[in-house]
Amino acid sequence: MTQQRDDAFTPHASDEHEDHYREDRYRAERSFSWFVEEPPAAPQEQPAPEPGYTLPDVPDVGWDPLPSSRRTWVSRLVLFGILLAQALLTLRLSNSAFEDEALYLYAGHLQLHHLNGGAPLPDSFASYFSGSPLLYPPLAAAFDAWFGLAGARGLSLGFMLGTTALLYMMTRRLFNERVGLVAAACFAVTQSTLFMGALATYDAAALFLIAVGAWLAVRTARRGWWLSTLTIPPVLVLAVAVKYASLMYAPIVVALACLAAVPYHAWRALLRAFLIPAVAVGGAYAALRLTGSDMLEGLQSTTTARATGHGVRMDMLRDCAEWGGLLFALALLGTVLYALKGRMSEAPTMHAVRVPRRLWRILMGLLLTGTAVLAPAYQIWIHESVSLHKHIGYGLFFAAPMAALGITRVVGSHFRHPQLGILAWVTLLVLGMVQSNSLYHAWPNSSQLIATLDRQLVPNGHYLVEANSVPRYYLREKVEFGQWTSTYTITYQTKDKKLLSGEQGFKAALTDGYFDVVVFDRTVTGALDEKLTKQLRTEGKYRLLVSIPYQNTYGKGFYQVWIPVKKNQPAPQQ
Repeated sequence: MTQQRDDAFTPHASDEHEDHYREDRYRAERSFSWFVEEPPAAPQEQPAPEPGYTLPDVPDVGWDPLPSSRRTWVSRLVLFGILLAQALLTLRLSNSAFEDEALYLYAGHLQLHHLNGGAPLPDSFASYFSGSPLLYPPLAAAFDAWFGLAGARGLSLGFMLGTTALLYMMTRRLFNERVGLVAAACFAVTQSTLFMGALATYDAAALFLIAVGAWLAVRTARRGWWLSTLTIPPVLVLAVAVKYASLMYAPIVVALACLAAVPYHAWRALLRAFLIPAVAVGGAYAALRLTGSDMLEGLQSTTTARATGHGVRMDMLRDCAEWGGLLFALALLGTVLYALKGRMSEAPTMHAVRVPRRLWRILMGLLLTGTAVLAPAYQIWIHESVSLHKHIGYGLFFAAPMAALGITRVVGSHFRHPQLGILAWVTLLVLGMVQSNSLYHAWPNSSQLIATLDRQLVPNGHYLVEANSVPRYYLREKVEFGQWTSTYTITYQTKDKKLLSGEQGFKAALTDGYFDVVVFDRTVTGALDEKLTKQLRTEGKYRLLVSIPYQNTYGKGFYQVWIPVKKNQPAPQQ
């Protein structure tokens, strides 16, 4: 009997083979012991239940732990709904052209005209543009020529929709579909996403290219170093060329490429930290040699050596908290929860799933979440509030995965607390809608002004407009570049061949009746406007044609349109 009992518990040959396989697999897992936590012990076999009804075990997650085509298509359908909502929220924003939009589109039209055999460029746009005038402006101008301003803004919307889709794909690879969808849903409704998608400026294109680089960093993590070295640097160089401020986020993409590759290549992943920047710097140097030094001058004047602004730091800090504070707080929550617990309740709890060590989880959380403070910290440091509401969106793109992780952890694996996730997203939605609408009406609607100027145009006339980028863009088919003058600067030659600049130049030009239309709005050069308006009233050589009221987010104002007094017209009463 004893011999029979021993034989009954002797494993078969197939069982011995399986034991050896499990032992080899465990040794392979232990080779990553510095990165991967030890897998949990296999569950002990439970004794057979007593006869009668028993409740079945509830799984940790409510979906199939293995990828399936059904889950893939459901995720894509939900992503499509998120993108559709983002598009509708963006298209609801409506206003006339912003000054930056008008400047870039006008420069783009001049570039296209020059490329088609037209006259040389009348201005060195590269010396003061915040991005290369050879890239985005001609592309946006082509859409503007075909579809008008709506077409150029539609191009930006396409870039922002692509950015949201890339965010989903990147987050899905870092975590899973559920976190990716939540990240896309949160990012799609922030004010910066909606605002940049409705504005024909560099920002949407630059952020899209940064998103491509970040996705490639995660997508090529499993492959060898050569693939990431060949694909990521050209994208980063192009992103920086489109908008120089993108240079701040190029190191973040490189760090993400290294950190994402650590689970698959151990210490060899650090090679990417040297190879990717080396190739990118080489490509940037070659581009500068081809385009000349004007781009370098523009890079210094608008980004690396930008003059200190006049923003109040406490006001800027409050604005940053309003525009991105909630998503940043959720990202901090996700970082803490991910550091405390690596095995996610929202992910399949399979014994074959390797859980990263706490150090790696902390580094990933700090990298993604900390990126959100780069642009606000830099601009607050130099007191520069210009475009802060747009630049904050670059960091929110990186923080969105950790914010989504925080939301999914709070909601739970079986949607135990869905009301908390809904509350967080609805709050983001309301803030994004209100803030983007307010920011999109921060400049006045210039439609009535453009119509008034159009009726006052004369052959070879000269026009003094305080901020002339907008009328110059709308009236580009009728007025040449040299016929416009702004109140920023002037060099005027008097009748006795004397050159005057600054305030004296403006006064001499008005005394001589040089301008056929004069427009002041007291928004940019208010002190100079007051002096010149007083001169117009005193000399009596110009009369006030119309005062056009306007209203923006910050209050009410008016455009004053002055025209010369004709010989058969009486001088205006003072």
